[in-house]
Order: sequence, then structure tokens, then C-alpha cells
Amino acid sequence: MANGTIAANLKTFYEEGTTKSNKGIWSWLLSTDHKRIGLMYLGAIAIFFSVAAILGVLMRLELIAPGETIMEAQTYNSIFTLHGVIMIFLFIIPGLPAVFGNFFLPLQIGAMDVAFPRLNLLSFWIYIVGAILVLVSLILPGGPIDTGWTFYIPYSVRSGTNISLAIFAAFVLGFSSILTGLNFVTTIHRMRAPGMGWFKMPLFVWATYATAWIQIIATPVIGITILLVILERMFGVGIFDPALGGDPILFQHLFWIYSHPAVYIMILPAMGVVSEIIPTFARRTIFGYRAIAMSSLAIAFVGYLVWAHHMFTSGMSDTARIIFSLLTFIVALPSGVKVFNWVATMYKGSIDPKPPFLWVMSFIVLFSIGGLTGLVLGALATDIHLHDTYFVVAHFHYVMFGGTGTIFFAALYYWFPKMFGRMYNIKVANWGVGLFFVAFNLLYFPKFIMGYLGMPRRYYDYLQEFSSWHLISTVGSWVMLIALILVIGNIVYSIFKGEKCSSNPWGGVTLEWHTQSPPPLLNFQEIPTVKHEPYDFSQLEEMKNES
Repeated sequence: MANGTIAANLKTFYEEGTTKSNKGIWSWLLSTDHKRIGLMYLGAIAIFFSVAAILGVLMRLELIAPGETIMEAQTYNSIFTLHGVIMIFLFIIPGLPAVFGNFFLPLQIGAMDVAFPRLNLLSFWIYIVGAILVLVSLILPGGPIDTGWTFYIPYSVRSGTNISLAIFAAFVLGFSSILTGLNFVTTIHRMRAPGMGWFKMPLFVWATYATAWIQIIATPVIGITILLVILERMFGVGIFDPALGGDPILFQHLFWIYSHPAVYIMILPAMGVVSEIIPTFARRTIFGYRAIAMSSLAIAFVGYLVWAHHMFTSGMSDTARIIFSLLTFIVALPSGVKVFNWVATMYKGSIDPKPPFLWVMSFIVLFSIGGLTGLVLGALATDIHLHDTYFVVAHFHYVMFGGTGTIFFAALYYWFPKMFGRMYNIKVANWGVGLFFVAFNLLYFPKFIMGYLGMPRRYYDYLQEFSSWHLISTVGSWVMLIALILVIGNIVYSIFKGEKCSSNPWGGVTLEWHTQSPPPLLNFQEIPTVKHEPYDFSQLEEMKNES
């Protein structure tokens, strides 16, 4: 429960800090306020996302027709590797926990800050250092990496590009992830407001809690793997390279032991955001609160046990393949529980289809397509046909971008009034989400068809029979670019020119809506006492009287 000593220490810490604080930009760069750190993450992540999106459009331009169009094969390999590295390590994995976890987790549990404010700032700067190392690897002799974001052995040991520096950057970024996870777990355990038991926490907090444990437990595995690759490249130690007596399959096991739980680092916070938005705009208490909370922990736990479904064609035993296939189907069950409960919450609700709610509707459709096609890949017989084809590319983007990316925008549109005290243009926002949904399916759904027809992924060139599908997908990338300009432009404009709004424009009932917008330095005038069950809309009248 809430720890009075920690709260008192934090208050003293900030009172002393504000009297000595730097002015201007340094007051941001050296701030230990969780809200400012969340906003700095938002700015950095928005820049990296924009760069990766432009690289994606360039890839689609190259693939608009067979043969060379705007770049040669080596350049294409480097661009798709950079696109993957930036999207995965600099946007998808840190996005929701770093931005919205930092900003809203303390607010939602009634705390004044995270448990370790200085560690929180350190994790942001480690993230920036990791990003800088990625950029430096592009310009040093050897040139940009070209292995794909998975850094598969033996090519990543033998490639002459700057593999060592690029994967060391991923190692550094892992420290940022671990520190953030440690901070969140401690904050949730020690700093909840009086009256907030475990089953009175908002579901975004539950999702972030499950994610934080994955960050702490799984991330060291990829760190060790990266160090072994660097060791092999520098000293020729035979760990993974078969030419030196190593085992490349061992690398795949170690990589996916981390990277499959990392999928849940990406998607669990997104599911938490969905569980916040649906009750608010359906004006109904969430259906099956405990089932959703427990399903977050179940996904986190079972997610550690399914890594080898990425390796069904690598030569493992039939027994292992059957076991991992079964576990893959089992991990889908808690996700199914969530989707059922979200739909049940909307049933007979008084739905107000504002932009955050529309983003969530897009998410449910896109993520369901991604999840169901994941089961196709989890089945042994169909995976043999579809492995390493464009079907996998489509499935991956429907889960990662259609899931986490879509909800990143949903969270931004939901909490924007609380973060900035202003409102965006609702009509433009509605057009943005509609255009995004159309563009997404135009861009990625043809890849399911291409994959089924046998188009291999990561290929620079292709046969004429796939050209019409590639053309449709490339046109979809142009529409997607227009949609993203509309979505992001609306937010950027509204930060500076948006109309000022009330502290609770959506009628939310979780604790972040009990304070002013944007929240003050220590979040609340006094630590709130939790008296209601989560998502109890009977307290709205009380909140109006308080304000």
C-alpha cells in the first residue's frame, strides 16, 4: 500500500529541486518529474517513428515493380534492417510503457511520482545514448547494418557492416527497458494511494505491471546473446558460427527466448489502454475486471514458453514442435478473454464514438486478424508452407503496428487533453483514424495473399506474378503516409493552438481525471483516498462537485 515515508521524501526532494532548478531547456533535460520524462520520450519516439515510416515508404517504392527502381539491393537490405531496428527497439518496445506508463501510471495509482525519479531520468538518457549509437553505426566505415532486425547468425558474424556497434546499441537500450521495469514494479507495490488494493487498480496499471516483469526477466537474455555475438566477431570464439564449431540454432533459441516475450512488452500495455478507453466511452463498468487483470499476468507468464514456434522449420524434434504448437494456441486464450470482455462491456452501453474509441475499434479488428493468422502460423502443417513468406510479414504488422501502433495513437488521443490541457480538432481526428484503417488494410492485407502464393519475405526482387499485389501495397503506403501526416499533424498543431478544455472532457473516472490538466508538479493537491470500485461511473457527480 501507499508508503508515507516515500511520499514525504519525494515531496522534500521536489521542494529542494524546484529552488535549485535550471532554467529553460535544462529544466527539461535534467527533470526528474515523471510527466516531463514521459513527454521527452514522446518527442524522441515521434522523431524515430517518422524516420522509420519514411524508410518503409522508400522500401515500398522500390517494390512497386520487378527489377531495380530507386535503389540497389545492398541499399534495400540496409533500409529494411534500419526500418526494423528503429521500429522495434526505438518505437514499439519502449513506446507505450515509456510515454504513457511514465506519465500516467503514478497518476492512476494516486502517487506523486515513480519510486525512483533519478533512475527514471537515467533510463531516458540511456535510451537516447542507445539511439545515438544506432545513428553513429550508419556513418562509420563499413556502413549501415544489412542483416535484418533479428541479426541472424551466421551472416551477422561474417557481414562487414557495423554489426557490433549496432547490436551494442540494442544492448544499451535493453538497460533502459530493465530500469523502467524495475521502477514501475516498485512504484506499483509501494506507492498506491490509500484504499487502492490490488483489485482496485486501473487495468492499464495491471498491464504495465505484467509488462514490467517481462522487461526485468526477459531482457537480460538478449543482452547476454548480444555480448556473445560481439565476442565472436571480435575474437573468433566459436559460439554461434558453424564454421568455428558453433551452433546458429542456439542463437535463434536465445534470440526468441527474449523476443517473443518482447512481443508482449509491446502489446500488453496496448491492451491496458483499450481497457481504459472502452468503459469511458461506453459508460459502463468493465465486464470481467478480474479476468482481464489475471489474463495480463497469464499472457506474460505463458509468453515465456512459446518462443520456438518461430523455429518450426529449423530441424527441431517432432515432440518439441508439437509442444510449442500447443503452447502457442494456449497463449491465445487470455487474449481471447480480453476481446470477449471488451465486446461485452460495449453491449448495451451508451457509446460515444469519439476518436479514441474509433482507434480502439480499429485495433480490435486489426489485432484480431493478426491474432487469428498467428494461429495459422502456429499450426505445424500450415507453418511449413507459410514460413518466411510475406504471410509472416503481414501477420507481424497486423499484430505490432495494427496492435501496438494503433493503440499508441489511441492513447495519445485519449490522454492528450490531460497531458496538455488542450483539445484537438475532433473532425480531423475522425478523418485521420478512418483513413488510417483503410490505408493499413490496403498496405498489409495483400501481403497475406502474396505469402500464400509463395512470395518470400526480405527479397529485393520478385516474379511478375506478384507485381499487381505489390503495386496495391505500395499505393497503400502512400495513403498511409497521408493518414499519418493527418493524425500527427492534428496533434502537433493542437499542442500549440488547440482550444483549452476542462480537466475531464471524456467523463473518465480513474484517478488521473481527478486532478487538473495538465497535472501539477506533484500530481495532486493531496494524496487521494480511493473509495470506489474501478470504473464506477456513479462517482462522476462527486467529481463534478469536487471540481
